[in-house]
Order: sequence, then structure tokens, then C-alpha cells
Amino acid sequence: MEARQLQRNDTVESGMPEHERDFVFTNQDFSRIRALIYQVAGISLSDHKRDMVYSRLARRLRARSMTVFSEYLDYLERSRDEAEWEAFTNALTTNLTSFFREAHHFPILAEFAAQRKAPLSIWCCAASTGEEPYSIAMTLQEALGAGARNATILATDIDTQVLAKADAGVYSLEQGKNLSPERLRRFFLKGTGAHAGHMKVRPELKQMLKFARLNLHEDHWPVQGPFDVIFCRNVMIYFDKPTQGRVLEHFVSLMKPDALLFAGHSENFTYVSRSFRLRGQTVYELADQGGATRAAARGMQAKGEARTESGAHTLADPVREEAS
Repeated sequence: MEARQLQRNDTVESGMPEHERDFVFTNQDFSRIRALIYQVAGISLSDHKRDMVYSRLARRLRARSMTVFSEYLDYLERSRDEAEWEAFTNALTTNLTSFFREAHHFPILAEFAAQRKAPLSIWCCAASTGEEPYSIAMTLQEALGAGARNATILATDIDTQVLAKADAGVYSLEQGKNLSPERLRRFFLKGTGAHAGHMKVRPELKQMLKFARLNLHEDHWPVQGPFDVIFCRNVMIYFDKPTQGRVLEHFVSLMKPDALLFAGHSENFTYVSRSFRLRGQTVYELADQGGATRAAARGMQAKGEARTESGAHTLADPVREEAS
């Protein structure tokens, strides 16, 4: 997830002047929303996100036939409607991703993977619509060949809608325009007929991944370590420093002593936690590698494997490969 920059003015994302909005949106409404999304997801909304918040949550008011924001917020606070809380959270997360984004990370991953003896265990904790974890899987197959079949990739996100898209593994050809012809042939099936203009991840790549919903702001994470690699890219920018610190300390107990942590281009973890040291460009390792072993021995990592909660969206007809 990465935030889009919005100017602080009186227009919503669509450019509609404030006086033409369908709903009154007060400072108190915005303050309540900021408090609620921080409470449930740890996301800190800055003042310049006000127009984005209006634009996205106005859709929820229309969907529920409500007339004012206070009515909607009262409903959230008083109800246990998990589906609406999920829709509220989904609406306020921004998912910007692409295949092999921040490309300098993937040669580092390939070299690291080639040096490991045991099967790799990787966690991508902000999977979005799937381009990042599938890029990880492609990198492993290229680096390890048949050995990549033994690797496992857990791909999680707080947004159930994007997880469903990731699990389906279907993308437009435009989304794959930066992939080499070799990668397109090796890792994707090209759609025909009703699915022309789309491509689908091949089963042998998809079987390396497991998708599940996970909220990094929660105290308990239903994941089981230790991991060789954690990708947490462009996530921390949504959190304040105390939340960032808690998340990073939780990572420590889920990492092997010599594991790697990949961060986003605008994130610097050394200012937040002393548990990590910089190994390369936005790549971190544990500062106290013996401490990770002791943490794992104390059983600090969460028990049980994460279960997929997103529910996969499937196409009515399979995406078929064109005859060569």
C-alpha cells in the first residue's frame, strides 16, 4: 500500500467542490473516522487525506441508504457488523503495486535463496492484489529451479477485496507490460475469447502461495514462523512510530537469526527499532541474531498456520492458454 499525495483543498478526489457534495462532512466526522481506523488498523490519517476519506466513505453511506456521516459512524461504533467494519477498513486502504516493483530487491532475494540449504519460508505481509508475492515466487523459481517447489510464501493483507483478486491470479495484459516475454510465457496463461486481454498465473506458480487476511495492528498474528524472509514494503508509512515499533518487535520473534527484512523505498527502520540493522538498500537483518533464536525458543511466535479468509474469486470460464 502506498498513499497518493493529495493537495489540501476543498475538493474531493473527483474534483467536486465541497458545496456540491452529497453529504455534509464536518471536522468532527473526520476526527471520528481517524480515531476509528487507527483503533482497528493502526492507520494514521493525516489532515490532507480528508478529501480522500470523504470520497471513499460516501460510497458506504449510499450503499446503506444513510444521509449523514454521523449516522454511519454511530452505526459502526454501536454495532458488531463485521462485514461493514471490513468494508470501512477496505475503503480506507490504498493499494498501489506492480510486478517487480522496487526491482533492486529481487536479485538480493535470488542470491539469498540460492545460498539457503533448507526450504525457504517467506512472508509477504502486504500482498495487496498479488503482484508482489507472485514476483517473489517467480524470483524463487528462476533462482532455484525445481527446488522452488519446496518453498512456501505466505501472502497476507488487511484488505479482503484485494486478497480475493490476488488469490484469483488474473491480471490485464497492461498490468504485465513490464514483464519480459520470457516471464510472461513461463509464468502466465494468456486469455482467449471472453478473457482476451487478460493473463492468469500458472498453477505451478500459484501453488507456492497461500493467501490470508491479517491485521498487523492486532496483538495476535495467526502465523507460524520462523521465516527466512519477510517483505514489509510501503506499509509502515501508514503507522505512527509506536505502532511501527510494536510491529517490528513482533517480527523479531518470527524471523530466523540470519533472516532478511525488506522495506519500502521511503521507510527507515533504524530510527524506530534497535532490533534491526541495515544490510543493503532498504534491506535489514537482525541486530542481535542470537536474540532471535532465544525469542523463538521462548515460543513467542504465534501458533498455527494462517487460514485464508478472503474467499477466492473465480472466473466463470477458465483462462486458457492460446495455442502456440
